[in-house]
Amino acid sequence: MAAVPHPERRRPRRGSVERPINARTYRGTWLLVGIPLLIAAFSVSQPPALPRASLPPAFDGSRALGLAKDLAGTYPDRRPGTLGATGAVEWIRARLREEGFEPQSDRFTAKIPDRGRVHLVNVTASVPGRSPDAIVVLAHRDDTGAGPGADDNASGTAALLELARAYSAPAAQSSSGSAPQQRVQRPAHTIVFASTDGGAYGWAGARRFLDRQLDPGRLVAVIDLDAIGGDATPGIQLAGDRPRSAPAALVKTAATRIEAQRGGAARTPAALAQLIDLAFPFNLYEHALFVGRGVPAITLTTAGDRPPDPSQDTPRRLDRATMRQVGRSTSALISSLDQAAEVTRGTSSYLFFGSRIIPGWAVELVFIAVLLPFLVATVDLFARCRRRKIPLRPAFQSYRSRLLFWLWVGGVFALFSLTGVFGTSSGGPVPPNVPGAANWPVLGLAGLCALSALGWLVARDRLLPRRPVAPEEELAGSIVALLALAVVALVVAAVNPFALLFVLPSLHAWLWLPQVRHQRIWIRAAVLLAGFAGVVLLVGSFAIRFGLGFDALWYVGQLVADGNVSIALLLAFLAWLAAAGQLAAVSGGRYTPYPRASERPRRGPVRETVRRVVLGIQRHEHPASTRRRAAP
Repeated sequence: MAAVPHPERRRPRRGSVERPINARTYRGTWLLVGIPLLIAAFSVSQPPALPRASLPPAFDGSRALGLAKDLAGTYPDRRPGTLGATGAVEWIRARLREEGFEPQSDRFTAKIPDRGRVHLVNVTASVPGRSPDAIVVLAHRDDTGAGPGADDNASGTAALLELARAYSAPAAQSSSGSAPQQRVQRPAHTIVFASTDGGAYGWAGARRFLDRQLDPGRLVAVIDLDAIGGDATPGIQLAGDRPRSAPAALVKTAATRIEAQRGGAARTPAALAQLIDLAFPFNLYEHALFVGRGVPAITLTTAGDRPPDPSQDTPRRLDRATMRQVGRSTSALISSLDQAAEVTRGTSSYLFFGSRIIPGWAVELVFIAVLLPFLVATVDLFARCRRRKIPLRPAFQSYRSRLLFWLWVGGVFALFSLTGVFGTSSGGPVPPNVPGAANWPVLGLAGLCALSALGWLVARDRLLPRRPVAPEEELAGSIVALLALAVVALVVAAVNPFALLFVLPSLHAWLWLPQVRHQRIWIRAAVLLAGFAGVVLLVGSFAIRFGLGFDALWYVGQLVADGNVSIALLLAFLAWLAAAGQLAAVSGGRYTPYPRASERPRRGPVRETVRRVVLGIQRHEHPASTRRRAAP
C-alpha cells in the first residue's frame, strides 16, 4: 500500500497576521546606515600633542619612593575622621613647609559610606604665575584602612610633593638631606598642588575643591595622580561622570610624555570600554568630576579601571622605576601645559584609538541611523494593523497595567534610596575595594521584593488569561510593545545617544517576535533573550573591568540609587521593562488583552486582593467556618 504524502506546509503569506513584518522595507532601510558610517570614517582625525617643554623634567624617583613609604608606614590607616587621617594632614603640611610653601587647609564635613558624617581636610599649596589661570596637580591622601595604602594613594601623594619641590624655594635643608635648590623661573600659569581627602570613598574632597576653592573657568587642566607605584604599564583615564571625555590634545600629550619616559605606549581604555563609559558615564577616579563640569582633566595611574587590592597594597610592592616614569611624565606634561601658547578648554566626547580619534557626534550619528530600520518597520507594522482594523486599545491598556507596576517598583526603589535603606552615599561612586561597597542590602532588597510582589498582586488581576486569545489580539499586544520601545529609544536618543548601545539589541531582536510567535519555544526564547544583550553588556562590563563578578548586579543598582542615572533614563528603563514583559507574555502564550467590562470581576483589583488576603487568613485560623461562609 502506497504511503500517503503529507500536505505541503506552506509559508504564511507576506503581510498576513502570521508574517506581519515587512522584511524588504527593514533590509532596505539598513542601506541608509552606510551614509553615517562613511561620514564617521572620514571624520577620523589625529589630535595634536602640545609642544615639548624647553626645560627637562625634574623628578627624583628615589625621594618620591621614600616619601610614599614614610606616609604608608607612619599612618597606615588614613580613613576619613580617624587619628591617622589627622596625622597625615600634619605630615603633608610639614613636608610642604620644608619646601618653602605656606599650605592652606580647607576643613569641611561630608557623608562617608559606613562612617556617617565625618570631618575632612583638603591641603593646597600654590605657586603664583603670571596668569591667574591654574594648572592643578591633584592626589587624594586617604585610604580604606584595609591596608597601608602604599600605592593607593601614598604614591600619588609622594609624587605630588616631589613635583611641588621643583617649584619651591626651601628656606632650609629638607628632611631627606638634599641641598636647597633654587626656585625655577616664575611659571606662566598658577600651579596648584592639592591633597584631597575622601578620595578613597568617592569624590568628597575633589568636589569640595571644585566647588569652593577655584573658579572652574580658571582651570587650564587638572592632573590626578592615583596609584602610580604599581609595576604595570602607566595608563590614562579620560572618562567623565557625564558623557564627556578629557580633551583629546591633553590625552595625546600625556600619552606622548609617558611614551618618551617609558619607551613604550601608555595604556588607555579599549574602544568598547570608552563607548560603555559614554553610554553609562562612570569612572572611579577624581578627574571624572572635573570632566563632567567641562574642565580638562585626566588621571595617571598604573592600577587600570579599579584601584589596587588594599590587602596587597604594601610599601614593599612599590616600584621606584614606574614612579619615576610617571613623575617625570607629569613634570613634562605640566611644563608643556604651562608653556603652551593656547590650551584647548572644555571637554568633548570621542573614541580614542592610540594616535587617532573618532568624534562623538559621528558615533551618535551612526547609532541614530541604526535606530531607523526599527522605527520604519514598526511604523509600517502599525499601519498594517490599522488597515486591518485590529483594535489596539485593549493592548495599550494591558501595557499600561504593566507600566504602572514597574513605576510602582521604581517608586519604592526611589523611596528606599532617599531614606537611606540602601546605605549612605558620598556623592560620588564608591570604589569596589571599599569594605562593604558591593555588599547586598539584604533587608532593603527583601522589603523591595515584598512591596513589588504586593504591587504585582494588584496588577496581575487584569493580566491573567480568561479566554482564548485570537492571533489578531496577540499581534496587537506585540505592536503596542514595539511602539513603546520606539518611544523609549527616542527618549534615550534625546538624553544620551550613546546609551542606545544598550537599547538597540532589544529593538532589532524583539522586532521579529511577532514573526516567530508561533514557532518552536526555543526559537522564541532565543529571540527574546537576544534582546537582553545590552543589559548583559553593561553588567558584564562592571563584572569584568572592576572585578565585581556577580556583585556587579547590585553595584549598578547602587549607582542608580545614588543618583548616577538621570530621571529620564530611569523612567525610560522602566518603560522598557514593561514592554519586555508584554512581549515575553506574547511569546510564552500568556498574553491577554485588557478585559472588557463584562469580563472583569465585580470588585476591582485592590478590593479583590484585600478580600483574598483576608479570606486566606481566616481560612488558616477557622477553616470550618470559612468554608461555610464561602459556600454559595
